[in-house]
Amino acid sequence: MARTRTTDTDDLPRYFVWVRGLEGPEPQKWTAMDFGVGDWKRPLVLAYLELPQDERRLTLSALARRYPPPRVDLS
Repeated sequence: MARTRTTDTDDLPRYFVWVRGLEGPEPQKWTAMDFGVGDWKRPLVLAYLELPQDERRLTLSALARRYPPPRVDLS
C-alpha cells in the first residue's frame, strides 16, 4: 500500500493567483511563502484567492475557468 508523504508545506495556505504576464493575466498556484517578504512581488499580483482544501488539487485550467481573470486596463 502506497503512503503519501506530508511535508511542512502541505499545511501552508494555498492560493490561486492571477499575475501580470507579458500577454495579459496568467494563473498560478502559490503557497503563503511565495508571496515573499516585502513588496517586490506585489505589483505583479492582480488578484488572489485562498483555496479550500478540496480545490487545491485542481489544475490551473480548471481553476482559471472557475475563477476568471480580473479585468486589466491596458492604458
